[in-house]
Amino acid sequence: MKLLAIDCAANLCAACVYDAGAGKELGRQVRDLGKGHAEHLMAVIETALQGGGLGYHELDAVAVSVGPGSFTGLRVGVSTARGLALALKIPAIGVTALEALAAEGANAFPGRAVLAALDAGREEIHAALYDKELAETYGASVATLAEAVAMAISAEAVLVGTAAPRIAQAAGRAFDTGPVAATADIATYARLAAARGPGEKPKPLYLRGADAKPQAGFILPRQDKGSEP
Repeated sequence: MKLLAIDCAANLCAACVYDAGAGKELGRQVRDLGKGHAEHLMAVIETALQGGGLGYHELDAVAVSVGPGSFTGLRVGVSTARGLALALKIPAIGVTALEALAAEGANAFPGRAVLAALDAGREEIHAALYDKELAETYGASVATLAEAVAMAISAEAVLVGTAAPRIAQAAGRAFDTGPVAATADIATYARLAAARGPGEKPKPLYLRGADAKPQAGFILPRQDKGSEP
């Protein structure tokens, strides 16, 4: 199976082509953008395909990071993956950033529980706890720093994600730590998606609402059809 993986969940705009049968990456392109994923993603995808010597018609599946992460970036990545899947008549497979980071932590420290934790602002953390088999024991949710510390200590977990240093500091002790990043390497998403196979259509993992909300003062009152202009 030849699989295209894309990730716009955080600062990176990334894509890679992965050969699941051979277990190897064929081509990749990664740009550290911060913002502006929509303007760059198709060029990033095409560069990854060219590096792998493949055309769109040779793909068997599309994988995408579904977050948590940037509200706009997630919409760009997921809508692109679903659009490609529909056009090419192939499955789209979603992988969360938390499970991808946890997989990298488990690779660095085999046989250990992993706490994936991302800074979410507002003194909140997006967290998920995985056992030594990488099965979720605490599903992705919004946690306080105290709750994340309690999970890390009780599970003797490896820490991964941007919130890992803050958790260790609050706990007052050292932890084994994997990648301290907002997202995993793009090839990790590809490997996890290839192992999982098709399922439900991917959708963004929003653990809380968008920061931008309409201001009540700018909402116009509704007028009846028969009212005067």
